[in-house]
Amino acid sequence: MQTKTQGLVIREQTVGESDRLVTLLTADYGLVKAFVRRAKSIKSQNVSATSLFAYSEFTLYRSREAYVVDNAVAIEVFFDLRKDINALSLAQYFAQLVYFLASEEQPAPEMLRLILNAFHLLCKGTKSHRLVKATVELRLLTLGGYMPNLLACYRCGTYESDIMYFDVQEGCIYCKDCFRNNAITAPFSVITAMRYICLVDLGKVFSFNIGEDNMDILADISEKYLLSKIDGRLTTLEFYKAIL
Repeated sequence: MQTKTQGLVIREQTVGESDRLVTLLTADYGLVKAFVRRAKSIKSQNVSATSLFAYSEFTLYRSREAYVVDNAVAIEVFFDLRKDINALSLAQYFAQLVYFLASEEQPAPEMLRLILNAFHLLCKGTKSHRLVKATVELRLLTLGGYMPNLLACYRCGTYESDIMYFDVQEGCIYCKDCFRNNAITAPFSVITAMRYICLVDLGKVFSFNIGEDNMDILADISEKYLLSKIDGRLTTLEFYKAIL
């Protein structure tokens, strides 16, 4: 039985002498693992369409053990990612996050759309890498079931104070009168940006600006909150930070 779907290659590994196992992020089926037979053959028409970060139309069939790629036609290969080591390392980081947060057999149209939009921005260079990184982290966590509680102060229900605090372990905010030890100090504009990232229509999620000082705080909060929720070592994040 054949299945057609569009997907983004987020992981690849060599199997045997000539085959590859690719992991796809698809809108219809979430994470899908599929074998690419004879992937190293020069004559293979599926090479570019099944390479890392290729977004392609896949025809899959199910063998006894796993999916196998019968055909693949590239839609976008994001070649420009490879022109900038920082952009490439961020793309690798986003791919690893998806691998942790997406599920097999669970549709993931918004995750796929988010990552594709992020890749386009990394290729164009029209948004700062830190803004793209923080946005992907917070929105992916929201889509993965870890949306922080940003509605109001967790203790007293205050919606707004000039200074607020974000608890990266509990994923909630406090007003200036309900400070809690180890919570990160955040101006209200940072909390506003976080609310925007988590709740706005996905097509507008990157359409905001924030000052450099507040960007530092937003980046710190988003990364620390993500690390509190991910059960596993993010080697791609370590590499990205090492080359900055």
